[in-house]
Amino acid sequence: MGFFRAATGAFAAAVIWAMPAPAEERAELDVLLQALRMGDTVDIMREEGLAYAASLAHDMMPEADPAGWQATVERIYDTGKMRSLVEERMARGLEGVDLAPLNAFFTSDLGAEVIELELSAREAFLDPEVEEAAKEQYEKLDREGALIVDQIDTLVADSDLIEHNVMGILNSNLMLYRGLADGGAYDLSEEDMLLDVWSQEDGVREDSAAWIGAYLLTAYQPLEDDEVQEYIDLWRSDEGQALNTALFSTFDRMYEELSYLVGQAVAQHMRSQEL
Repeated sequence: MGFFRAATGAFAAAVIWAMPAPAEERAELDVLLQALRMGDTVDIMREEGLAYAASLAHDMMPEADPAGWQATVERIYDTGKMRSLVEERMARGLEGVDLAPLNAFFTSDLGAEVIELELSAREAFLDPEVEEAAKEQYEKLDREGALIVDQIDTLVADSDLIEHNVMGILNSNLMLYRGLADGGAYDLSEEDMLLDVWSQEDGVREDSAAWIGAYLLTAYQPLEDDEVQEYIDLWRSDEGQALNTALFSTFDRMYEELSYLVGQAVAQHMRSQEL
């Protein structure tokens, strides 16, 4: 189903403090991470992050040197560190979980097709026009009562995807503010930051619902109805719910770290412009 959205030394610390798992358990986890194509997911998330950082610079420091800022954010969105953090957090989140049912699905032909469709849809959404067209298509099919929309709504409800996504985005936004404040860009109290972040909740929820619906439609519309139902059943299982929790825990942590670092970097660039 994929993961949604979109202190500074945690990447290194995550690697240093990762405890080795038993060989058999680690081998099963490696199979799962490879089947989920986590490396490709991280690559796309990096592209999303670079685009986000560019828009942030445009809004907050339009006079910044584009090349200098690009170099800064490329260092922040280091795929090697991002992948290491993902592997460590997923190992922790799935500790004690029976991975056999997950591996059986995701290494199957259907599982591989689903992951390919999810990645292709997410990559396509890097183009705002594609995203907007998908949202319009979702609204149209929703009005028509299409089965695929009902199935998507079931997937979203079963795994509480919208609420998970909203909380992840709000926490990332809070970490961005903390990075800005710690970097000296703004004199913001924790209370001020929290008030501002929570004021975004309704808008974030509306945007998340629209994005998730459109994204899942783009990904799963090529599948047969019974194939989507099989995927629904997987995520309803205990193992599927454990995977869902591990994915959100993993990527929430990654986004929070990245947001803080981006906030600090914005602050440093803003201060350098003032000199």
